Amino acid sequence: MDTYFAQSKLLWTPIQPATSAAEVLRREINRKHGLNLKNYHDLHKYSVENYTFWLDLWNFLGIISSVLPRQDRIIEPGKYPEIPNWFPGARLNYAENLLYRKDDGTALTETGESGQLHHVTFRELNERVRTMASALRFSGLKVGDRVAAIVTNSTNAVVIALATASMKGILDRYRQIQPKFVFAETETQYAGKTINHLAKVSEVVQDLSSQGLERAILLPSRISGKELEISNMSKGMTLSQFLKTADERPLVFEQLPANQPLYILYSSGTSGKPKCIVHSAGGVLLNTKKDVKMGYNLTSEDTYFQYTTTGWMMWTFMLTGLACGARLILYDGSPFHPDLKTYLRLISEQGVTTLGTSPRFLAEVQGRGIKPQEIGSFEALRVMKVTGAIFTPPMFEWTQEAFGKHIHLASVSGGTDICSAFVTGVSCLPVYSGEIQAKDLGMKVEVFDPFGNNIEHTGQPGELVCTRPHPSLPIGFWGDESGQKLREAYFSTYPGIWRQGDFMIVNPVTKGIMILGRSDGVLNPSGVRFGSGEIYTIMEQFSNTVDDSLCVGQRRQHDKDERVLLFLKMRSGFKFTPQLVDEIKAAIRKGLSARHVPAYIFEVSDIPYTVNGKKIEIAVKQIVSGSNLQPSGTVANPESLQLYYRYKDIESIVGMPKAKL
Repeated sequence: MDTYFAQSKLLWTPIQPATSAAEVLRREINRKHGLNLKNYHDLHKYSVENYTFWLDLWNFLGIISSVLPRQDRIIEPGKYPEIPNWFPGARLNYAENLLYRKDDGTALTETGESGQLHHVTFRELNERVRTMASALRFSGLKVGDRVAAIVTNSTNAVVIALATASMKGILDRYRQIQPKFVFAETETQYAGKTINHLAKVSEVVQDLSSQGLERAILLPSRISGKELEISNMSKGMTLSQFLKTADERPLVFEQLPANQPLYILYSSGTSGKPKCIVHSAGGVLLNTKKDVKMGYNLTSEDTYFQYTTTGWMMWTFMLTGLACGARLILYDGSPFHPDLKTYLRLISEQGVTTLGTSPRFLAEVQGRGIKPQEIGSFEALRVMKVTGAIFTPPMFEWTQEAFGKHIHLASVSGGTDICSAFVTGVSCLPVYSGEIQAKDLGMKVEVFDPFGNNIEHTGQPGELVCTRPHPSLPIGFWGDESGQKLREAYFSTYPGIWRQGDFMIVNPVTKGIMILGRSDGVLNPSGVRFGSGEIYTIMEQFSNTVDDSLCVGQRRQHDKDERVLLFLKMRSGFKFTPQLVDEIKAAIRKGLSARHVPAYIFEVSDIPYTVNGKKIEIAVKQIVSGSNLQPSGTVANPESLQLYYRYKDIESIVGMPKAKL
């Protein structure tokens, strides 16, 4: 345990913890039920032992519903034994909860690489959703239909999502689910390059036409604002043509069961076909609003900026900021174009109070020698939410110093699988470097060994499991009527218990949490199990010369043991040398142990990432272990995976520096 938490040190303490939403909720529950919950950890214990907590939360968050949940039956048996039906009898509408404000305050600020700003008020957003919903209704959209959206992070994307949700349920972006309507961008811009999508969209529309597609609605160019010529596209029409079918009837929020399907989200699918995960309206609304409210105290006075694509779960997570009355910044494009300083200046000048970003982005800022406080004051910024990859202790400390000691630096880990968090930031608790502050309310997270024993108290790493149901468990997988695929994905390792697939450890002293990597990517040389995050923490010492690194295990048929491979991508102007290899192995031996030192250290020209900025360890592990894996569309740089096939047979490679034990 000392090795894992040796670098943990106090970075931030809340100034007024009593005013945080979590503390207000704790006191309210004490008054309501005659309890004596003394702190957040007591509140968490109550939240995972008594289902009444979810009714307390429903009322505290002000969930808008036409029929309240029953007090005597919070859950009932669902389609699958592992996943109950939540709040039977309750009726609500997801979009109504996000569109409760109808005033002239700013709801959305749309921007991108050009730096131009376009503001949309809550009143205007409601009207645009009303018009879109009317056109969808005129065109025959009904409960059970699917609407696909191949769109950028924009006002149009928000309008499509909320208009669809105001009527029924599912929003999606891919082909697999046979959508009735598809909305698609025709022209976008990324890293200064204009990309025309008409040919690709035409191909998708043609493919979907044989599967029930009735209409393809093409959005105006993101560069010129003009609608492109689509006369040759079957079933295609422009957005303006589609919206002309709308009438003047008021926006009606159809009241639906809490378990009504809302979104289909896709797993990363980097090592196989993505899972089509169906989420419920009530589950997504309640758990995401809980997370932004309890973790970050988001209110109508805040500006929330989450850098994300529309296909990542963080986009749906971000939308819940509207349910708190906050302004959302919608950014389309690369944060590196025209340059990082321009992007950082935007965050400061727009008065962003809650920023969602990734460890990879912060590493780029640090690696390029940029000092944020020389670019902007960041006076408004009070919460920085970091997710998507392992957030190492050295990067924690650099970020806290670089952006301001007043900032609540919150590391978060959850998943597309539940569209929310398992472990999260909490505004009433202190922050220790490298540690996620606490378990999320209502999530009974435990640490299991391979035999299903809870080993959390030992301070040793194990599997992240959730041993009690919660509302944002997925309804199921699309097309998996028996539930077999869902059980195999989450409930097969420990029957009846959700296994997330993350390797984690809890600090018995601070109760803080470290995610050490994916459990199926856990490194296991000679029976010593550890996560790649431990190696990445040491590699922070070499950030001036090493741009990035990837650490994976390699399994060979003739050897029962696994060996660890470390791949380095060098920064421009720096060379990969035997001396560097020696320095890295010495640092790993000193900071961890001799058994953590990789068997081999290689230089590569690129590291594979998902489109959401996550390192792709598992696919590389499979490749170097002999798989002929074909990358999916979720790999941002699929050509990079080709670099790793040569390492299937390392003994045949001559002249590569080796880290010797």
